[in-house]
Amino acid sequence: MRRSEFLRAVDDEFGAQSSTLVHDLVLSGIGRTALEALDAGVPPRDIWLALCADTDVPADRRYGVGRLEPRQA
Repeated sequence: MRRSEFLRAVDDEFGAQSSTLVHDLVLSGIGRTALEALDAGVPPRDIWLALCADTDVPADRRYGVGRLEPRQA
């Protein structure tokens, strides 16, 4: 997962709350906010999974999100 995919996944899952979650929620599994973790070089996928765990996102919505559909030829 890339940073852009992480941010897209957060926007898709949390909508208007996404900015607040990324900036203010200290993730229990990481010990810092998502934005701080991204800036510190923590892999976006690890941050996404920690965010999902802390906010009770169902498992079926945790994997493969944030990706754009492949381009059509």
